[in-house]
Amino acid sequence: MAKTITSKVFVVQDNIDTDQIIPAHYLNLIPTIPEEYAKLGSYAMAGLPDDQYPTKFVPEGQVKTPYGIIIAGRNFGCGSSREHAPIALGAAGVEAVVAESFARIFFRNSVATGELYPFDTPERLCESVKTGDEATLDLDHDTLTVNGKTYQLKPLGDVRPVIDAGGLFNYARKSGMIASAQ
Repeated sequence: MAKTITSKVFVVQDNIDTDQIIPAHYLNLIPTIPEEYAKLGSYAMAGLPDDQYPTKFVPEGQVKTPYGIIIAGRNFGCGSSREHAPIALGAAGVEAVVAESFARIFFRNSVATGELYPFDTPERLCESVKTGDEATLDLDHDTLTVNGKTYQLKPLGDVRPVIDAGGLFNYARKSGMIASAQ
């Protein structure tokens, strides 16, 4: 069965750093505590400047975003190495980020936590796609279809099964690399 994600998209530009994704003063929330995981999601993208991003990523009074896919420019997730960044996005309901490029540590944290699929796109989509557009991401064919046009994305390769499993530790347990807890 083909794995697809169909959702509204939230569009951001270049150099979205981890402090914009999850401001530092929310890092005291512990993602392994369910109530705090949900609260972390409610603050996802709270650091974006209002004058550049007037549409709230998580609507006021909500804990989830209506945007399951983020479309970004270059260097998404730059800044600190906080693993809370992909966790906050996942907690908010984001399933994938499609960007021209990622900060390496954000990409790795996305894979290690299994929170979301970080797809590289060779085309600059953040100039032609608008927040609120509906898109379908086909994980098996590495394509994004939005506004009637299909874009080829860079395949996830060996990281796909790790994210599918829910992160590095789940993957290691499922593949027998480490023993499962009894």
